[in-house]
Amino acid sequence: MKAITVRQPGGPDELVLSDVADPSAEPGQVRIAVTAAGVNRADILQRQGFYPPPRGASDIIGLEVSGIVDAVGPGTTTTLRPGDPVVALLAGGGYAELVVTPVGQCAPVPQGLDLVQAGGIMETAATVVSNFAHIHVHAGETILIHGGAGGIGSFAIPYAKHLGLRVISTVGSAPKAEHARTLGADLAVDYHGDWADEVRQATAGKGVDAILDIIGARYLDANVSLLARGGRMTVIGLQGGTKATLDLNRLLTKAATITATSLRFRPLEEKTAIVRTVADEVWPLFESGAIPLPPLTAFPLAEAGAAHELLESGRNIGKIVLVVRS
Repeated sequence: MKAITVRQPGGPDELVLSDVADPSAEPGQVRIAVTAAGVNRADILQRQGFYPPPRGASDIIGLEVSGIVDAVGPGTTTTLRPGDPVVALLAGGGYAELVVTPVGQCAPVPQGLDLVQAGGIMETAATVVSNFAHIHVHAGETILIHGGAGGIGSFAIPYAKHLGLRVISTVGSAPKAEHARTLGADLAVDYHGDWADEVRQATAGKGVDAILDIIGARYLDANVSLLARGGRMTVIGLQGGTKATLDLNRLLTKAATITATSLRFRPLEEKTAIVRTVADEVWPLFESGAIPLPPLTAFPLAEAGAAHELLESGRNIGKIVLVVRS
C-alpha cells in the first residue's frame, strides 16, 4: 500500500509517499480502507521526532481516519462488516491507504456527512469531550479556550456554548477572531497583545473557571494567574514548550487544579468509552446542525508536507485532512 513515511526527523520535506506492507487485522481489530485522514498538531511533533507512538502502534503518522471497513480480524465480535463506512480514532497509522484499529475505536459516520468531511472530526471531538469531562465543566461557568480558530477551537467553542458556558478564546488575527465569534465565542482576544489582561478585565478580575490549553509552558504563568478560585486547567498541547516554573503558592491560595492529558496514550477501555460517548452525544449535534462542522482544507495524501506547512504557518482556520481516495 501507499503511505506517508518520515525519512528522518525534521521539516515537512521529510514526509514522502512510500510503498509499505499492508497491515493485517488481528483479533479485536478491523482494517479500514482509508478515505481521509485528519491532520493534527501531534502529527507535527511526531514528524519532528518528539512524539513517538505508543508501544505496538504503527509508526506511520495519523491519529484519525474515515473510510470503509475492509476486513474484520479473526474471532472479532462486532456488528461491523466489510463495506461499512466508519470513522476511527487511532494510536497511529492514519496517513496510509489501509489502517488497522481496535473495533471499539470505530464509530458510524454522522448522517449527512461525506467521508472526506468525516475524516477530521473524531480526534478533535474525542479530545474536547473527554477533557471537558475531566475538568468537570458545567453550565454557567466561564472557560478560556486557546487557539479558537484551529481544529480544536472550532469544535470546542460551539460545544462549550451548547453546554451553557461563557467562552473566551485567544486567536491570532482579526479574521480568526471573527471566526471564533461566529462559532459563539463571547470574547475573542488577540494573543499578540496582552491577552491575559483582556481576559482579566472581561471577568472583572475574578478569572475563569476552566482553561483548555494547547500551548503549555509559555502560557503556564499567565494561565494560573487567570484561574478563579476552584478553577481547573487541562493542558492538551505543548506548542509553547514543555518546561516552565509553577508558582505553587498561587495555585494553593486559589484551590486550583492543573492537569494534562494525552488521548493517544489512554488505555483501550478508556478510548472505547470516549468514542462511544462522542458517537452518542456529539454526532446528533452535527446531524441537527446544533454544532457546525469546522471549515475544511483538503490535500491529496502525496501532499502531506504541504498540509503540515499550512498547519505550522498558523494561517489555517478549521481542520486539515489528507484525501487518500475518492
